[in-house]
Formats: sequence, C-alpha cells, structure tokens
Amino acid sequence: MTKKKPAQEQSRQPGSENEMHPRPDFEPRFPGAKRLDGKVAIITGGDSGIGRACAALFAREGADIAIVYLEEDEDAAKTQKLVEDEKREALLIRGDIADPKVCKLAADETLKAFGRIDVLVNNAAEQHPTDDFESITPDQIRRTFETNVFGYFYMTQAVLPHLQERSTIVNTTSITAYRGSKHLIDYSATRGAITSFTRSMAQYCAPKKIRVNAVAPGPIWTPLIPASFDAEKVENFGSDQPLGRAGEPNEVASCHLFLACEDSSYMTGQVLHPNGGEIVGG
Repeated sequence: MTKKKPAQEQSRQPGSENEMHPRPDFEPRFPGAKRLDGKVAIITGGDSGIGRACAALFAREGADIAIVYLEEDEDAAKTQKLVEDEKREALLIRGDIADPKVCKLAADETLKAFGRIDVLVNNAAEQHPTDDFESITPDQIRRTFETNVFGYFYMTQAVLPHLQERSTIVNTTSITAYRGSKHLIDYSATRGAITSFTRSMAQYCAPKKIRVNAVAPGPIWTPLIPASFDAEKVENFGSDQPLGRAGEPNEVASCHLFLACEDSSYMTGQVLHPNGGEIVGG
C-alpha cells in the first residue's frame, strides 16, 4: 500500500524543515548505548533532514556536535536544542562549504570548542531538477558541484589532519549514483563522484587507521524535496518504492551511526543503501 505526502512546495533551497507538513521524523528511535561516548562529530547540512537526524542520534549516543549549515537559522537552532536535550553540547557554524575558508573555520571552531574531532559527516547537498538537459546552465552545474563535491573535499581536507586512529568519515551520497536520474543529471554526477571519493579516500586513510564509508539514501522526506520539486511530484514522492513510501531521516541516520562507530570496525570504502527496497549495484 502506497503512502503519499500532502502536495506542497517551497520557493528556494536549501528549504526549511519548519515549513514542511508533516514534519520529517528525526527523533532517535531507540535508547542510546554510548556508542559515541565522549566523541566529537562535525555534521554538514546538520540543521535539518538527514543531518538533523544524525545530530540528534549521535548526541543520544554520547557525542558533542558541530552543526555546519548554510542559512536556515531557525532549523539550526532547533537542531541545537535537540542535541542539548540529549545532555550534549552543540556548536552552530553558519557558512557555505563551497568556500574552503568556511571549512577551515568549521574545523578550527570545533577544535576550539571541544578540543578534538572524531567523526566527520559530509552531508550538505543541493539539487536542481531539470527536464531539458540542454538547458542546464554553467552556473547550475558549477553550483551543484561546488556544494556536493568540492564541499566534501574541502571539509575532509580541513578535518583530516586532526583525526586520530579509529576516527571515521561518513559521506552521504545517493541512490542516483547507482541508477542515475534523467531529471537530476548534474546532481547524479556529483553523487557518483562522492561514491568514488569515498572508495579512494578509504584507501588513502587506511594506513592511518581512519575509516571512510558512505550512505546512499533513496527517497527521503527532507526539506530538499519540497524545495526541489513541484507539488504533484512531492505528493507522490517515494510512493513507487517497493515499500510504497518515502523514508524518514531517522531511518537513514542509523546507517550513519553504524558507520561512524565501532560497530563497523571492519568496514571501509563501503556504501549502505537505505532506499525502501530498490536493488542497486555496489
């Protein structure tokens, strides 16, 4: 049985979680088990969606969180409160990860506040659906790659010197990296790049005993959806998956947690696929 969302759309990206109905389900689903006790995590795009769910879940597992976000102050403040409700500290860092100076600032501010960095979650992204490939502008291509690829490179470069043995990097890629999307060609290309980036960085970091993995979500109910698609597309979003619905952010964050903690201690260069049952390679 399919389950649809109410028709809705937002006028600009990255979109506001506060304006969505129903709101995404971001609350941790289970009691914590101290799997990140005493750790510090940086989460880009941590103000809403999958990033917010990761922040709340990581905090429940004992981590302090640095939340890097573009401009959605209200969403970021709510995520900060979620972390604090778990009795952990949250640092808000406002800025565009397409700028390497912002990424260095994020690393520096995190170290200043918490004294260490143990986990980096590269998660911030944008997408611009386009039916006509020939109409994709250089500006759109540039912007999509700057956020979705360059930002991951810059954040990793800024954080890697401060990671110790048994630290982890978790990248958010996408199902579109594996099966493509004729409406999201530039976005899909960036997600494919991140999948390869993950595998290459895993090889680079292995001698340092730092693990690098990724999560490739399918259709997940986040602010990026009403900010990207028209109301009709939003209403049917995810209903064609085998499970008949879009996923919720807290159904993805558990994959990030698994890869961030010692539960996955013998995994690096791998990708998990919370996508509602669609079979993809890799």
